Amino acid sequence: MTRYILRRFCEMVLTLFLVASGTFFLLSAVPGNALSQKINKLPAATQERVLAKYGYDKPVLERYVVTLKNYIVNRDFGESIVQAGDTVSGIISSKLPVSARLGLQQIVIGVTLGILLGTIAAMKRNTIIDYIILVGSMLLKSVPVIVLALLLQKYLTKGAVFDFPIVGWASGKELWFGGWKYTILPTIAGAGTYLAYYCRLTKTSMLDCINQEYTLTARSKGLSEVSIVRKHVLRNSFIPIVTVLPVTVSGIMEGAFFIENVFAIPGIGKYFISAVNQRDVPIVMGLTIFSATIYIIAIFITDILYTLVDPRINLAK
Repeated sequence: MTRYILRRFCEMVLTLFLVASGTFFLLSAVPGNALSQKINKLPAATQERVLAKYGYDKPVLERYVVTLKNYIVNRDFGESIVQAGDTVSGIISSKLPVSARLGLQQIVIGVTLGILLGTIAAMKRNTIIDYIILVGSMLLKSVPVIVLALLLQKYLTKGAVFDFPIVGWASGKELWFGGWKYTILPTIAGAGTYLAYYCRLTKTSMLDCINQEYTLTARSKGLSEVSIVRKHVLRNSFIPIVTVLPVTVSGIMEGAFFIENVFAIPGIGKYFISAVNQRDVPIVMGLTIFSATIYIIAIFITDILYTLVDPRINLAK
């Protein structure tokens, strides 16, 4: 196990290095930068000083080395070019709680309901209940998140029955456990995708397990269907569910990009899109590496969880 952990740690470091390098060179290949419009009308001498401050007076390879040195040695992910004083670490500490709460609410509700409905659909396969759940999950999967968010804003705000806020988010002491009226519509808009995906995944996995030999053996011994599902089917059907959990966890930030913009939620997703549109390279670099780190760590944790879900898997080999 120790050798495996060390090997995976080295792979994680290498992956982050490749992500950082690829992001840097891709952004450098795009013509222009965020400083172009800001310093366009300034005197030439002032333009040179501004470019020198952010390192744009140096060749690409030299800027690449300086950037990696700041990341590794100084642990400095840079400062925003567009919003003076905004640093990557400051943005993460101030914006991440907002995105984390929204993402966690979407995941908890979407995954829980998806697994529940998928289990019901598998147990009631080829019945009207199965068909209703199937059609509903297909509709949720096919409708873009941004369209669903706009529909919720149109029909569930300022109405006779529902009067949810169109935009805004809780702040201060209510950041984590208050201001629920602001979170309902964004949570529903984002949870639909998780619900649809995990519903179909759970049903497919359970149907595969139901037809396995160990399930048929348990049924021939006279075990009840509830006991078979609880002891044999659910445990084995959770293996593919655990496989896709890292993508779900990493989606805490990425999955809220459009939702945060539609509902004007001051989270990382909204700030990231703004940084991309304004070509704010340090912010885009820093948030991309942060997102990749979350994803890589989640995959590592999933590999460890495999041994708990399926004892046949031995990571020590």
